[in-house]
Amino acid sequence: MSAGDITQYYRHGRFRVAGGIIPDAFTAYRTYGDPANPCIVFATCYGGRLDSQDYMIGPDKALDPSKYYIVTLALFSNGESSSPSNTPAPFNGPYFPAVSYEDNIRAQYAVLTKALGVKKAHCVIGFSMGGQQAWYWPVVYPEFVERFVPICGSARTSPHNKCFLEGPKAALVNSKDFEDGHYTKEPQFGIRAFGRAYSAWAYGQTWFRQHGYLMDGQYTSLDGFIRGEWEGGFLGAWDANDLITLLHTWQTGDVSLVGKPAGAISGSDDEGFGNAVAGIKARGLIMPCKTDLYFPPEDSVIENSLMNNGSRLAIIDSVWGHMAGGGSDAKGLAFITAQVRAFLEP
Repeated sequence: MSAGDITQYYRHGRFRVAGGIIPDAFTAYRTYGDPANPCIVFATCYGGRLDSQDYMIGPDKALDPSKYYIVTLALFSNGESSSPSNTPAPFNGPYFPAVSYEDNIRAQYAVLTKALGVKKAHCVIGFSMGGQQAWYWPVVYPEFVERFVPICGSARTSPHNKCFLEGPKAALVNSKDFEDGHYTKEPQFGIRAFGRAYSAWAYGQTWFRQHGYLMDGQYTSLDGFIRGEWEGGFLGAWDANDLITLLHTWQTGDVSLVGKPAGAISGSDDEGFGNAVAGIKARGLIMPCKTDLYFPPEDSVIENSLMNNGSRLAIIDSVWGHMAGGGSDAKGLAFITAQVRAFLEP
């Protein structure tokens, strides 16, 4: 019935991706609930692992396993599915090929249809990079998806978003211990710098003004927060090459690239992008956060306006910025839960 916290693996064999071939690719996943119930697809985000999805799954949460068959799926390069850190030579580390969102969706579709026998996705939902995957699903497999819920995620990674990502990326790859990805021990200087460069972007400015970084007494200073949450959150937990490869997937996100050859440039075709979003048949619940600095609500307003399929916008009113979509803010999570539960009903 429910595998819960048991991670399972689907092996694809030789799998073509944007940057070449993964010779023995695999996707990690977990299932919750009865397969006879409507299926909910819930993919991971940047910095997310399968066990980080639990904040949305449970009897009193947004996704109730007594009502739905919930499948959580790990992105390529998150350290659980095929990644630079777990792929043997000669495709290990910096030699791991670039992977697109479309590659991930094709792999996840194989898990659902071949391993689990799913015929239709009642809903695809996700936060951040998971939200971008939610946008991709109804474009790649329009007849398979009935509903989709992108939380703090856009159908295309904006130029500003790409520019933000260049900061932590540069801090990591230019560190003295990254060694062009050929490091033999954890590049602590690089990973610490990566976390510091990233930290300011994850929350709204008001959150900082209100000293949210003290985390109700958990920290006594801003520096302690950055070290504890942002250096400590990546050190010992994330491989540097995994972070860079996954970041590349994020930077190249653009649903208008679906079906186009590798090398097509994200953001280069506004008309094609508009047509791709307008062509989505599945009904969406689009959930940006009011204070998100890199997936701002303005982008979601534009994307929602392009559709004429009954999709609607529900903006999370929170000072927590991007992190509000990932369960960090109790008030924001309560809003997400109420909205999603209502949206999933027939």
